[in-house]
Amino acid sequence: MLLLLRPLAWINTLVLRAGRNLAWVSLAVMVVVILTQVVFRYVLNSALAWPDEAARFLMLWMAGLMAPSAMRWNGFVAIDMLPRALPRKLGLSLTLVLLCLSLAVLVVAVSHAYNHTFGFGGNFDSSSLKLPLEWFGFETVRVKLRYMYLSLFTCVLLLISVTVEMILRTIVVLFDADAELPSDDALPFPLEAE
Repeated sequence: MLLLLRPLAWINTLVLRAGRNLAWVSLAVMVVVILTQVVFRYVLNSALAWPDEAARFLMLWMAGLMAPSAMRWNGFVAIDMLPRALPRKLGLSLTLVLLCLSLAVLVVAVSHAYNHTFGFGGNFDSSSLKLPLEWFGFETVRVKLRYMYLSLFTCVLLLISVTVEMILRTIVVLFDADAELPSDDALPFPLEAE
């Protein structure tokens, strides 16, 4: 199991770290967009059409990129009194069952997220978000809603990867309490020279 767990934990660490970095950039841009709307609406008395939808777009991507890290670090609200109150192996077995149920739900959700993103719903254009390509001599392009819905699809895929990692961790600990698990946010090598 450790042979499967180590590379998956390594990949998850890289991908989730990149996702967290993109998420904080999304948050920063969202704050700028909202403040822009506040200035235009209340100071200049001329509200813009696009900031509300742009902020929603950025918020969905921020949440979709942060949720897998939150799940990996047990950052979601959870009632874990029962598994902790049970004997170690029984508590880990219950945790394993719950993780497998979560994985089953996510596997069903991935098909729905895919259909919504790349199917009928994703074909619509945003009502207010446009790429101003006329600045470069081209025609303005409306942003497709699929780019907003893609945050859900990405989130579900990342949650599946994290859930599989957590299942493997639980199985390893269930059979070997002293097993040396890979850290959930450490890489086997530094990303930049120290």
